[in-house]
Amino acid sequence: MRLNHLKPAAGSKPARHRVGRGIGSGWGKTAGRGHKGQKSRAGGFHKVGFEGGQMPLYRRLPKRGFTSLARKFVEMVRLSDLERLGLDEIDLAVLKQAGVVSALALDARVVKTGDLKRKVTVRGIGVTKGARAAIEAVGGSVAEPAVTPDTAKKAAAKKAAADKAAAIKAAVNKPAEKPAAKAPSKKQ
Repeated sequence: MRLNHLKPAAGSKPARHRVGRGIGSGWGKTAGRGHKGQKSRAGGFHKVGFEGGQMPLYRRLPKRGFTSLARKFVEMVRLSDLERLGLDEIDLAVLKQAGVVSALALDARVVKTGDLKRKVTVRGIGVTKGARAAIEAVGGSVAEPAVTPDTAKKAAAKKAAADKAAAIKAAVNKPAEKPAAKAPSKKQ
């Protein structure tokens, strides 16, 4: 055995630093805070992102996009996860039971990551183009999700928006009609 081969026992954890406990510890007196200044004082910290009065970075950059509140309830599932499950019929309930997705998930989406070597049938969850091709290449199938009143409402809203956009486009592209010439009025 050599000194450079020594290592802590498996599972052991180093003791936490107890600061301000005398000079022999190496963390005494100033307790790792250095000398003077705002950061050495008790309660002497400013808010996160504060830059000393200079306009902070998060205010200098423009706002862009938005954060979808629904996104956290739609989870990604890899092809390798489907392979590991060992079941032929896969839906959201099966994924929740197996712990592949959170119990709070409202929907899931299969993405083309990993390999799938056996035939599976995916029902009622979203599938990307690449994942669909990979599932069908091994003889599996993807069943479309059942239409619920909520999805039907969304589809109707999408169709209405598309119709409105088409009507606007047609109106913009239509050549302007010249107003009809007025007949000269007779003055008496």
